[in-house]
Amino acid sequence: MKKIIYVADDEQNIRELISLFLANEGFEVSTFSSGDDLISAFLKKPADMVILDIMMPGTDGLSLCTKIRKQSNTLIIIVSARDSETDRIAGITLGSDDYLTKPFSPMELVARAKALFRRIELDTGNTSQTIFSIGNLTINSLSRESQISSKTFEMTPTELALMIYMIQNSSRALSREELLKNVWKFDFEVDTRATDDVIKRLRKKLLNADCNVKIESVWGYGFKLTVEVS
Repeated sequence: MKKIIYVADDEQNIRELISLFLANEGFEVSTFSSGDDLISAFLKKPADMVILDIMMPGTDGLSLCTKIRKQSNTLIIIVSARDSETDRIAGITLGSDDYLTKPFSPMELVARAKALFRRIELDTGNTSQTIFSIGNLTINSLSRESQISSKTFEMTPTELALMIYMIQNSSRALSREELLKNVWKFDFEVDTRATDDVIKRLRKKLLNADCNVKIESVWGYGFKLTVEVS
């Protein structure tokens, strides 16, 4: 079945351009001129991915990201002319899977969308293992559910894929480039800040959930999982 993508942007030419390139790659695309129109359609029929502009009439993209993330783990890409550190981190913190600034290449957006879908399909494809655990964290890759000390722990698709890969490779440090290639499935040049932003979000969630698993920074290289001994 075709993957369904919703696009919300108040600029008609951008909506049409994104829709054209995505449709040419085989996606089923619906476009909306406002965030309110998109969320109304999403509540009736969820999409597999949502691409959001930040600045729109009515509900802005960041608020929309929050609304969608509260009820769904659908993939979210934020596309915005606002390239400030605050906006980028806010988008990732609120649950988006990627953040792309305008002006952008439509082909790059398509590549990022395909990479995110490919990651969902392949992140557990190289192993027959379905249960992953470290410390008091347990993940079921088939049901896409996770628990900390037997209590439900919510993770977005990106967070889940990142944590599974880090558990599989918990004996060593992982570089940002390796994570981008094997978790995000990016096979092109991309800003490595994407890993840092998701790591920051995941660290906060793990801490608030009393998880004894820590994501430690390896200076100048990347990250490594450790288990805090009580």
